[in-house]
Amino acid sequence: MFKKSLISLTLACGSVVLPLFLVNRQAIAQSEPSTNTISEEVTDTPKAETTKTPTSPITPAMSEEETPTDTATPAETKVLATRLVLRLKERKVYAYQDDEVLASYRVAIGKKGWETPQGEFEIIQMVKNPKWQNPWNGKVSAPGPNSPLGERWIGFWTDGKDYIGFHGTPGEHLIGQAVSHGCVRMRNADVKALFELVDKGIPVIVQP
Repeated sequence: MFKKSLISLTLACGSVVLPLFLVNRQAIAQSEPSTNTISEEVTDTPKAETTKTPTSPITPAMSEEETPTDTATPAETKVLATRLVLRLKERKVYAYQDDEVLASYRVAIGKKGWETPQGEFEIIQMVKNPKWQNPWNGKVSAPGPNSPLGERWIGFWTDGKDYIGFHGTPGEHLIGQAVSHGCVRMRNADVKALFELVDKGIPVIVQP
């Protein structure tokens, strides 16, 4: 059984509403006060040095029941990465199992003034089909490949208020550029493939 709850998040890449699947543990989130919102404390935020702390408004998230078609392959039958290495100059993320590269993907990174933070982190959130809320007009985008967050969210950085992670994008022509507000954009097919290689707690190393 999966619980339904409203969870408020502030992401460094924009105002969003994320449908959170509560896999293994509750997703890490910072709640906005609301009659429909359940407050949760961030309890397992990794310590890390960052090059810049992004600041940006952002909003809530909903969890939805996982259907049989959304059920992930049991972890014991999957080949899981033991760490992710993001090389900013290369604009590529590498999924390693020990010393073997399982896969690598081209990405877009934070633009000047909104640089993707460097350091050692870990995956703290994994969300299928996230929803994005426009911070200026409050409009919520439908989940899916045309959502600003694409089809997957893999969060790895937070200061307790803002969040940064890997996510899909409808602007796949911008992959390879420094264009985001700190988040790491990926092709939807690539972030879905990466999602199947990782789990919460896996280290994320962001290098220059």
